[in-house]
Amino acid sequence: MVLHFRKPIIGNLHQLGQHLQRSLQTLAQRHGPLMLLHFGSVPVLVVSSDETAREIMKTHDITFANRPKNTFFKKFCYNFKDVASAPYGEYWRQMKSICVLNLLGNTRVRSFRGVREEETKSMIDNITKHCSSSPSSSISSAVNLSEMLETLTNDVICRVALGRKYSDGGERGRTFKKLAGELTLVMWRINEIVVQEHIDEFRGLTKNEDQKDLVDVLLCLQADSPIDRVSIKAIILDVFVGGTDTSFTLLEWTMSELLRHPRIMVKLQNEVRGIVGKKTDIIREDDLVGMHNLKAVIKETLRLHPSIPLLLPRLSTQDAQINGYDINANTQVIVNAWQIGRDPKSYNKPEEFEPERFLDSALDYKGNYFHYIPFGAGRRVCPGIQFAMAVQEIALANLVHKFDWALPDGARGEDLDMTESTGASVRKVYPLKVVAIPYLG
Repeated sequence: MVLHFRKPIIGNLHQLGQHLQRSLQTLAQRHGPLMLLHFGSVPVLVVSSDETAREIMKTHDITFANRPKNTFFKKFCYNFKDVASAPYGEYWRQMKSICVLNLLGNTRVRSFRGVREEETKSMIDNITKHCSSSPSSSISSAVNLSEMLETLTNDVICRVALGRKYSDGGERGRTFKKLAGELTLVMWRINEIVVQEHIDEFRGLTKNEDQKDLVDVLLCLQADSPIDRVSIKAIILDVFVGGTDTSFTLLEWTMSELLRHPRIMVKLQNEVRGIVGKKTDIIREDDLVGMHNLKAVIKETLRLHPSIPLLLPRLSTQDAQINGYDINANTQVIVNAWQIGRDPKSYNKPEEFEPERFLDSALDYKGNYFHYIPFGAGRRVCPGIQFAMAVQEIALANLVHKFDWALPDGARGEDLDMTESTGASVRKVYPLKVVAIPYLG
């Protein structure tokens, strides 16, 4: 382990660029997979290999299961009452159990398949209408696919969480769409207003089990659990922030990579079209069985473009020894999942987009394989993996089945700008504008 040279007051901050995952990768390549840096006066242990990640998130998982606290998250996450930021302890265990069993598990996720199918159909219909009104291949006729994908994921999350969507016109819908693109504190305010309205409307209503959204489920659980109204708002905020961002950015990166690699696009289209044939209706979730290339493409995109490149930070609750080095209690830990997914020790040609590497692999998203941890691992693994991923396969399958795709004005795939945004979650800086050509079979 390297205790890296630091300057007074700022520590190692002067060595970090805009894209933190890339700066830490550069430092790790020079100094090794375990580094103790200082962000200002805060000691931060940076983990950049699968072996060291296993030590943190499996061997010593309980020691590093806590979360650091800061003023922003205290306000934003309702005094740490959500699942993502709550301190490790009894409250967190109960909230995670409630989420896994009642909100984000297989049964509940399957119950919302109709929502995913309906909103996917709405997106496909909108793209088809755009094609009819703008038949040329110029940039002025291109569809803003990023905007379409963002609307899809927002609408799915809104319907699942709140029982309604906000993109279908009206003053409230326009306000929601405008504010949702603003700062996270504004998103917090949206959550305050919308969830409180939903709670107020819940009084006196009786719904069948298959009619309940996530807020309904949480309200029904209040009598037998520690959930109060603040906890409900905090959990729904987790669903919005995690679900919309993860689903949207992953779909955006996936389509971008397919456009840059037309051979892989054609291979995926051939698989999907071969399985469902000339289906005129949308592909439904039952049709996805056997689409192995589809699953491999999504896995490969997550390897190269994890939605949160640096997993949410952990905090050690006691002294520990990692790889023979003594780590003090109250040390923050950052796991560079982005770097781990590009480690040449684990992957051949790690910078290349090659979904075939996953075709004969049993690897999954659940944190069982430490060279592939886009959603984390151990006790703090993301509990909403299935929830966040559910829309991926059906949306991608329909996009490649219903349309052929090209870049505007005859641009080549290698010309596509893949510049990444900065911040905890990484998306494309420039929206993905493409030409959609309806597939006539």
